[in-house]
Amino acid sequence: MRLIRSLTIIIVAIAIASSCSQFNKVTKSKDYEYKLKMADQYFQKKKYRYAQQLYEELFPVFKGTQRFEDLYYKFAYCAYNLQDYVSAENLFKGFLEVFPNSAHAEEVDFMHAYCFYKRSPKPELDQTNTLKAMGMMQTFVNTHPGSERNKEALEIIAKCEDKLVEKEFSNAQLYYNMGQYRAAAISFTGLLNNHPEVANADEFKLWVIKSYYKFATLSISEKQPERYEQVINEVHDFQDRYPESKLMKDAEHYLTLSQNNLKATSK
Repeated sequence: MRLIRSLTIIIVAIAIASSCSQFNKVTKSKDYEYKLKMADQYFQKKKYRYAQQLYEELFPVFKGTQRFEDLYYKFAYCAYNLQDYVSAENLFKGFLEVFPNSAHAEEVDFMHAYCFYKRSPKPELDQTNTLKAMGMMQTFVNTHPGSERNKEALEIIAKCEDKLVEKEFSNAQLYYNMGQYRAAAISFTGLLNNHPEVANADEFKLWVIKSYYKFATLSISEKQPERYEQVINEVHDFQDRYPESKLMKDAEHYLTLSQNNLKATSK
C-alpha cells in the first residue's frame, strides 16, 4: 500500500515538473501566435493560472485585432475560475465597454453582476456587495427581458434579500436580548418596511408587539398608558394585515395583557 502511494506521489511530481517545464518553454517563446494557441489549450484544460499568465502578456499584443475579443473573454473567465472575483468583475465590465455588441454581451453582463453575488459575505458582515448584486441583477432583468438567465437572476435576488432579512433580524433580536426593547421594536418595524413581501412577516410583526410590550412594562408609570396603547395599536395592525395568521392568538394575548394593564394604570 505504501509502495503504491509512493509511486503515485512520484508520478504526480513528474507530471507537475513536466508541465512546468513545458510552460517555461512557452513563456520564453517569441512566437505570439504559438503563445496564444497554448493559452487557449491551457484554458480548455482548465489550467487557468497558466492561461491567465499568457493572456495577460498577450493582451497588449492582440489589442485591436480580430483575436482580441476572444482573448479578452477568456482572460476574464480565468480570473473568475480562479475565484478572483474583484478582477473578474472589472474584466467583465471592461469587456462590455469594449465589445458592447458582442455575441457574448448578455452572458458577460450577467457574469458581471454574478461576481458581486459571489463576493456577497455571510449575513453578519457588511452587505454592500449583496445590495450591489441585487441592483445589478434587477438591471440585467430589465435590460434583457427575454433572457433565459432571468430566472436565475430573480432567484439570486431572492437569495440576497433572504440574507439581508437574516442580518436585520439578527440585529433586531440582539437589541431584544440586550433588553433594549424600543430599539428592537424599531428595528423589527424597519425590517418589515424594508422587506414588505417577506414570507414570515407575521412572525416579525409579533416581535414588534412583544418588544413594545416589554418596553411598556419596564417604563415609568407616567409613560405606561401611551405605551400600552401603542401595543394595542400594533396588535390591531397585526389583525388587519394577517387575519389568517397562525400567530393570531399570540398577538391577541398581548392585546389582552395590554388592555388589562391599561385599566390597572388608569385606576
